[in-house]
Amino acid sequence: MSKNLRLLPLAGAVAAVVFSANVLATETTSTEMNLKPTDVLTDGWQVNGYIRAGWRVNENGVSTGNEFGKPDYNLVGTTGKNANQVEFNISKNTTFQNGVWSQLGVRAEYGNGDPSFYSSTGSEDSNNDGEGSFEIKEAFMRLGGFSYLPENAEIWAGRRFLNREQGLLSGEFWKQSSGVGFGYEQSGNGIAVVSVDPGEKSEKPDGKTIHSLDLYSYNHQALGGSFNFDAKFMMAGDKDNYKDNEATNGIGLAVTYKRDYYGLDGWTTTALAYGNGLAANRGVNFGQWSGGTSTVDSDKGNSIFFTSYGVMNINDRWQMASEITYLHGTKIWGLGSNIVFDKDADPDTDNSVTYTPHGDTVDRLLIAVRPTYKVNDNFRWEFTASYGYEKAYWGHDANNILEDANEDLYHSGQEQENNFYAADVAAVFTVNSDYFGRPQIKPFVTYMVKDSENAYDDSKGWGDEFGNDNKTFQFGVEAEIWF
Repeated sequence: MSKNLRLLPLAGAVAAVVFSANVLATETTSTEMNLKPTDVLTDGWQVNGYIRAGWRVNENGVSTGNEFGKPDYNLVGTTGKNANQVEFNISKNTTFQNGVWSQLGVRAEYGNGDPSFYSSTGSEDSNNDGEGSFEIKEAFMRLGGFSYLPENAEIWAGRRFLNREQGLLSGEFWKQSSGVGFGYEQSGNGIAVVSVDPGEKSEKPDGKTIHSLDLYSYNHQALGGSFNFDAKFMMAGDKDNYKDNEATNGIGLAVTYKRDYYGLDGWTTTALAYGNGLAANRGVNFGQWSGGTSTVDSDKGNSIFFTSYGVMNINDRWQMASEITYLHGTKIWGLGSNIVFDKDADPDTDNSVTYTPHGDTVDRLLIAVRPTYKVNDNFRWEFTASYGYEKAYWGHDANNILEDANEDLYHSGQEQENNFYAADVAAVFTVNSDYFGRPQIKPFVTYMVKDSENAYDDSKGWGDEFGNDNKTFQFGVEAEIWF
């Protein structure tokens, strides 16, 4: 999806030196103008971003942070968790007399992950849980135009989301290298090193850093489209700080094919990825969530990931987005490891019980479509339907619940097979009724069904806030703008 970039002059910024046609016609030389090789020729700021404001309540009229399994490819709908999300991408672009150019890139984000409705006090992250606070997501420098490097070559260093790819309807980033590093790129071919300290939020274990050596080659024209190739070699910095069953190495591979909508008018992205060890999370998705301390038995973990999504232009009125995604993983995210349950939640007591899971695999499938109908240039109807399937071994055992135990903490590793169904209808008020037309305000209603083959989990439905019902509605209004 494209974002229009706008050049915004900032008051007080360094003025850009622009050569007009009249100046060029005089053939004035750099010497005559007394320009030095390091003098600035052009200098400017570029700003773009994304804002989402979401009002969303459950069928009881209560705001909710429940994502209904959307991050796990269970369903699709207007189920965004964030009540207010603001993202700014700011870059400072400079060219010099000697031909070198520089770009400073900064991405700032506020409100991501916080579903609460706040009054005039604001108070995002008032619970100090790290959700919704102001964060600098990216800060990096790019340099290019060096006379001693090949044409179109550049180098970069800093904190970055490198080579991101995102599912169209699931909204999940399946490919990226998110961390701190450096790299070299020329005409779509590149090499980079990106590093992260594993763990979530402030839970970063001492002495553990993992690295990814990225090799990529993009934009190879063939078979009516273009191919992108990625290889990531991941490794732990100090293997002595890892347990015997934790991954300290991994390899991820992916091929991406982009073309029209399967021979029809539109576009598609199709990808196949494989990863093992540290790369077991969809092969090419590297970041804090990518292994090391976050999984058990991850040295034997591996996954195969497939996704295909795009938009078809049916006629002047109708467009349709679609996505099919499949994941098969073995010994990832803790699957296959023994589960210790202590009803007193005290590891020093003798009340703990160890359970051996019945399996160590996970299968996830998502099939989703979103047809849209343009009523006029400023209004369209949007319809979304999805089917999700998951089979894993996180399930509860209905016949083996300990007395006085906290059932919410109890997992015995039983087989859990779920089917998810979702239907979403939205009225879209917009400046441009194309599928990607923004800004827009979108009232919507979503109906969701969860059907579990595991008797205990089926009895819990969507959770306590829904009365353990497996069928539920949500209502909301979403406002979005890209700029």
